[in-house]
Amino acid sequence: MTAKTGKGAALHTKILAGLLIGGALGLLANTQLGGHHPLVEWMNRYIAYPAGQVFLRMLFMIVIPLVFASIALGVAGLGDLRRVGRVGGKTLGYFLVTTLIAASTGLLFVSVVKPGGGLDPAVKSELMEVYSGAASEKAETARAGGFGVDTFVNIVTRNPVRSAADGDLLGIIFFGMVFGAALTLIPAARAKPMTDLLESLNAVVISIVGMAMRLAPYGVTALIFGVTSRFGLALLAPLGGYIFVVLGALLFHALVNISLILRFVIGVSPRVVLSRARSALVTAFSTSSSSATLPASITAVEQGLGVPPQIAGFVMPLGATVCMNGTSIFEGVTVIFLCQVFGVDLSLVQMAVVMIMSVVTAVGSAGVPGGSIPLLVGILVMFGVPAEGIAVILGVDRILDMSRTVVNVYGDFGAALFVARSEGAWKPSMIPAAEKAPA
Repeated sequence: MTAKTGKGAALHTKILAGLLIGGALGLLANTQLGGHHPLVEWMNRYIAYPAGQVFLRMLFMIVIPLVFASIALGVAGLGDLRRVGRVGGKTLGYFLVTTLIAASTGLLFVSVVKPGGGLDPAVKSELMEVYSGAASEKAETARAGGFGVDTFVNIVTRNPVRSAADGDLLGIIFFGMVFGAALTLIPAARAKPMTDLLESLNAVVISIVGMAMRLAPYGVTALIFGVTSRFGLALLAPLGGYIFVVLGALLFHALVNISLILRFVIGVSPRVVLSRARSALVTAFSTSSSSATLPASITAVEQGLGVPPQIAGFVMPLGATVCMNGTSIFEGVTVIFLCQVFGVDLSLVQMAVVMIMSVVTAVGSAGVPGGSIPLLVGILVMFGVPAEGIAVILGVDRILDMSRTVVNVYGDFGAALFVARSEGAWKPSMIPAAEKAPA
């Protein structure tokens, strides 16, 4: 089902128009006035930033209740704890395999092209100077809360209310799974009032999604204007090879790897999936957040592809936190690129370690803009690259963040279809007919 915002153009068309308008206006401001011109800074501070943040906050506001209600209802809807374990195993297995394929693709691309070998040292120094403050902040975040055994232990939340306040999605997902499982263990008559409450909560949240998405075209325009007006095209030339490798690997994984899985493993046309997922994918691109895209993703996979709510409600929230195909590509390519920039030679064994760490830390990264950067810093330090070296790529991270989030979300769609098909709960013939565009 194509999302609409009342009469007129489809929502994804309005969002895409917002992207183009915001980008064009931002580039015009940057080329004609400069990124640090008082007028440009005033527009960013008092117009673009507030408008973009209101849109993002509307989306983040509903993520926690949506995740909890969807996960709990999804688990409770499965009805049998043995089935919960089976569905969960299939879901995590799909995430792991596709993320491993993604990381391998990224390392292959960066090893062949070697984008970091010819970077001008003067350009590197300039980037380090410009982004040294942000780099130090990211490095400190990595040192304070790095990825390790505690990451897995902390999935079992001590206090679900605290997890909700802190935006700890893994903790909320775990609590939602336990809550839903407990509903299957008590008599149906006693579970029904709580199930009805969760269904009502889910319906209210979906209604709020509709309100938030009415702001999407304007919020997207503001977000893109802020990026392009500050940086323009200045950083694209010196880092062109790196950007080309990341985007090329992301595109290859989406259009080849995932599409082959959709066609030959799941038995559905990738073109159909892309057409039904486009509103969610455009939202992912504009917000750089799997978590913020979750409401649109669940709606698209249920209404656009016909996946049962109990499967979609279980797989999609889990995917927004765990299925990070695009992030694993980005992390692997970035580590190798910066090793090339700083003259660090890696052996085949070390390359394999980079691939494994890219998969593991991608799973541990937050589904929010820039959520993978602190973990990425930790990998760099492992291989002798100074933590402040992250400054080299910070200036172009926004466009790469937007792009890798699209691949992350596209991977979630494949997971939902794979699990639903393997459970016998869905088949391609259940995809609803496409709505005709209004005359």
